[in-house]
Parts: sequence; C-alpha cells; structure tokens
Amino acid sequence: MSTAGHTDPDHAPTPVPDPDGDPAPATCPDPAPRPADGPSADRPTGRPDGRSAALRAYRPALRPGVLIGPALLRGPRTVHLIKHPVSGAAFEVGPKEHFVISRLDGSRTLDDVVTAYADRFRRRLPEEQWTRLLGLLGTRGLLAGSPDPAPPERTPAPANTFWKGSRRTVADAHATAGRLHRLLRPLLHRWVQLPLLAAVLVMTGAVLADPPALLDGTRELLGRPLALVPFAVFLWISVCLHELAHGVAARHYGGKVTEIGLRWRFPALMMYCTVDNYLFLPGRRAKLVVAAAGAHANLLLLLPFGAWWSLLDPADPVRPLLTGMLFVGIVQALSNLVPLPPLDGYRILGHTLDTANLAPETRAYLALRRRGRDAVAAYPPRARRLYTSYAVTAAALVLLAAAGSVTAVVLLVLH
Repeated sequence: MSTAGHTDPDHAPTPVPDPDGDPAPATCPDPAPRPADGPSADRPTGRPDGRSAALRAYRPALRPGVLIGPALLRGPRTVHLIKHPVSGAAFEVGPKEHFVISRLDGSRTLDDVVTAYADRFRRRLPEEQWTRLLGLLGTRGLLAGSPDPAPPERTPAPANTFWKGSRRTVADAHATAGRLHRLLRPLLHRWVQLPLLAAVLVMTGAVLADPPALLDGTRELLGRPLALVPFAVFLWISVCLHELAHGVAARHYGGKVTEIGLRWRFPALMMYCTVDNYLFLPGRRAKLVVAAAGAHANLLLLLPFGAWWSLLDPADPVRPLLTGMLFVGIVQALSNLVPLPPLDGYRILGHTLDTANLAPETRAYLALRRRGRDAVAAYPPRARRLYTSYAVTAAALVLLAAAGSVTAVVLLVLH
C-alpha cells in the first residue's frame, strides 16, 4: 500500500508564535500591509490601552483560499494546520492563534477581535503583540493583499535507481481524477454504496466463516499456477485501483489530486495517488471515507467472485479454488485497515481520535516516560492515555501478525 495516497506535510509545519508568548526577536517580519489610513503605532490615542483608533478600526481578512484544519492532538499540544493556497506552505498554530485567525474575515474590526479574545482567554493583549501577529501573518502571505511568500524549500527527491524510485505517469492528475469522478459519480451516492457495503460485509463473513475451507482453498490456489498467475495480476490491478479510489473519493469531497504515478521497491511495483489537501477536507467523515475508499474498492472487485462462489454447490471442484482467491483477496484488502503506519487503518484511527503523527508522537512520549513521570508532566491526561494505549495496541498487533503469519506457513506446509 502506497502512503502517498494520503499526504501529511513533508516536515513539521512552521509554528506561529502564541499571541501571549514572548516578544518576537529582532528579526521579526515587518507589519502586514495596511490600508492608506491604516494603523500606526506612533499615533496618540488617549486610550488607556494605547491602541490607536486606526488600528482598532482595521478590518483584517485572510487571503481567499487559506485552508484551516481542525484541532489535532500532537504530543502534549493541541494544534491546527494552516495552509497557504498558492505556495502550499503549511503552518502550525495553537488554539489561541486559531481563535484569532478564524475571525479574520474582513467583517470584524481588530477591536472586535481583541474584545472577543479578552472574553475568551481572560486577557487583553497590548497593541504591539497584535501588530506582531498581523505582521507575521502578512509576511507569510496569509492576509488579503499581502504578497505571496516564496514556496517552501523541499528536499530534492533521490534519483531513481533500478532498486527504488518513482515516476509520474499522468500529466494533469487533478483533471484525470476529475474525469474519473464524473464517470463514477452516479455510483458514489450513498443509496448505491450502502447496499454495496452490505454485500461486501455479507461476502466477507460468509467466506471467513469456514476456516478449514480457507486453508484448503489457499493450498488449492497455490498449487495451480495457471490460476495463481492471472489472479496475482488481478490483485496488482486491484492495488492500482485502490490508489485511484483514494483520489476519486478525495475529489468527491473537494480534494486536490496533485500526482498519479508508479513507485517501485524492487521487486514490487505499485501505483500512488497524492492528495494535496487531504488533511483539510471538510469534516471527519470526508477524511474517513477517503482513507477507507481503497480497501472498499478492493472488496468491491471481489464481489463477482463472491457471487460465483455462492452459486456453486459445496461439492463443486471449482469452489475450493474460488475460496482461496476470495480469502487471499479479502486478507489483502483488510490488511490495509490495520492501524499501523503506513496503512490506511492508521490514517482512519488518527482521524477518529483527532491526532497528528500518532506513531512518532507515541514513540516520543514513551522515550520521555522512561525518564519518569515528571518528564511527561506537560502531557494532558487524554494524551497520556492515548499514547499508552496505542503503544500497547501496536505491539499486540505486530505480535499477532507475526504469530498469524508463522502459523499460516506451518499449516500450509504440514497440511
């Protein structure tokens, strides 16, 4: 399974300083562009808090198209991701910064925002901190009228080799995904997908209900190369369609598909599909559907085999072969739902729990926890429970997968 179908930022997004934080260093950017009669910190105001009338009347607005993500738990902190619509640069902000940024819609004066901030956080910030925050947003191109920032530097991709590499195969991935979405859109309605999902669940339950038949069917499939080779090709095509399903589902919810191509890790060759704004899709449901779309597509492709299998008499000699095909196909599809990176199930779990970088943050938490309770004092109780539970669950899943693989091999060899 290619992880490129669901992209997180390549690196940790640049944090925006907390409005309540320490003053900016001497290299802090200049204030954001302002109207001709805009705020000036040098004008006397006569007000006790020292804010000028022009600054209070200023109506800051975000640049159209700026993407703001939901609250995510990252380590001990709650963060939001902000994405520039042109450069693609991602910024990480805390709840206080998010409170301010989400209210910069051009309809509120800065005085309104300051008052709302004071009511929410029980603290009224001085003018220089607001000027510093607006200046930072302006130089990063997040305010309307501000210039575009330079695109973020990306680490050059390693050169392709015989052993590993990647290559784009579609010139305009977004348009290609759009054409596929228009073609399949009648099938994406919930009243079509819900019966298909029910059929998939019934097929899966029926096939897995007879473990001895699964073992016999797998041996039958492995012992018939003339059936095994075409089925292996079918599974490879299924993996390719798995990735395209992520892209079509993302397009259905307004996602932007930026790349479709092939990636190889000798001897494996697989397709990948990159969704640029996957983390900013509207609502948790959209993210869960996109993450699960690949496995769902894999299971849908098995339905014709399942229908044929269900119509055969149990004594039919073809039935064990179909049982083996269905079992291998179902395992291939469901294995992507295991909540371990880089599988789809890991993404699904992260969206369900509203977390970012669950596995790396779990490792970081465990490393600190070994130093004692004081080392993780900054982690809220929910974060401690979540990272501990995921560590135990991940370890159990790895051991279970290893034990299951060894058992399957032994049974196939000794049976």
